[in-house]
Amino acid sequence: MISSSTISLSNFPPKSTPPTAGPTPVPDPKQTNHRTPESDRRKLNKGSSQLLRWSRARAIRSGVKLDRPVVQRPPVLNTEAVDPPVAGESLYYSSEEEDGCVAEMEDASGAKHIYMVSDGTGWTAEHSVNAALGQFEHCLVDHGCPVNTHLFSGIDDVEQLMEIIKQAARENAMLIYTLADENMAASARHACKRWSVPSTDLLSPITEAIALHLGVSPSGLPRGAPGRKFPLTEDYFKRIDAIDFTIKQDDGALPQNLHKADIVLAGVSRTGKTPLSIYLAQKGFKVANVPIVMGVALPKTLFKIDQEKIFALTINPVVLQTIRRARAKTLGFTEQTRTNYAEMDHVREELDFACKIFAQNPTWPVIEVTGKAIEETAVTVLRHYQDRKNRCSMPRISKRY
Repeated sequence: MISSSTISLSNFPPKSTPPTAGPTPVPDPKQTNHRTPESDRRKLNKGSSQLLRWSRARAIRSGVKLDRPVVQRPPVLNTEAVDPPVAGESLYYSSEEEDGCVAEMEDASGAKHIYMVSDGTGWTAEHSVNAALGQFEHCLVDHGCPVNTHLFSGIDDVEQLMEIIKQAARENAMLIYTLADENMAASARHACKRWSVPSTDLLSPITEAIALHLGVSPSGLPRGAPGRKFPLTEDYFKRIDAIDFTIKQDDGALPQNLHKADIVLAGVSRTGKTPLSIYLAQKGFKVANVPIVMGVALPKTLFKIDQEKIFALTINPVVLQTIRRARAKTLGFTEQTRTNYAEMDHVREELDFACKIFAQNPTWPVIEVTGKAIEETAVTVLRHYQDRKNRCSMPRISKRY
């Protein structure tokens, strides 16, 4: 069971004072749970509205009364001078906060938390964590170890970083971070070690290895930082054109343009043609998809174009019926208005009809999409596409992949 939330703290107020010089003794954690002056409360409440709403939501769920908030000393910029967070302690929250924040919480009883922190979009951290979590599906699916992931993007200030790490310490969360600035990464390592937060730095080891290989020092600038330039290259415009083309060619539209496509997908309804098309388009491929429907003739242009561009998609009938039933429900179909769209007999008949078409066109690779993510199917399509383009040897085309 995985739940995810994405939080951007790029609108945090910048630090107003430079970090204090030299280490400062860390007070006893048992003595840090005390009330702060009213001015400090206002400052802390203003500094991180999103985290405060999170804390208030958790307090509501745990039964803490809103008129008796637990407070904490405001964060100090220097990691040496920051008090270690107390277990179970929550950031100060105001009774004026909106109750709608409770809906943002996806906390489940006993769930483990993973915090992902990035000074950019967080794409690298998010996809790496999701890929790693895929190795624990046997546990997550059975709800044996539910996980909540939280993405904090645009973190370019030490004060923001310290607030997040303190929150992670309170929740016994682990921290995954991609921080291009070595000083920020060092601050994260130091704070996580001091506050016993398990952490992993995804970016630094790879950056250091490449720097050693190239013999060039990294810039240390995150994406979007002033001074970093990303010229609009030919590949960029190629991707934009591919996405535009793919959207216009969705679901059999404009069959006269099939010859312009790099890849053509064919399959019955709900085999994932559209999401697969969009995914491939984002990689720069112009994709068209053609639905196979009983009683409706396929466009003649489909058989006039290069047949090596065409890929057939098929799926298990039981899975397809489940998907179609869910689709019919979202469309508002009732028992009185439902059609044979999601009936098993019709599903099997439609799949058999598609299989006959595939058999008549043996150059179309037939790709089984049951239980596969869009990315996995895309890998299979692109592997065959590149093999054909480069005239590499391929296994029997009639085989299902």
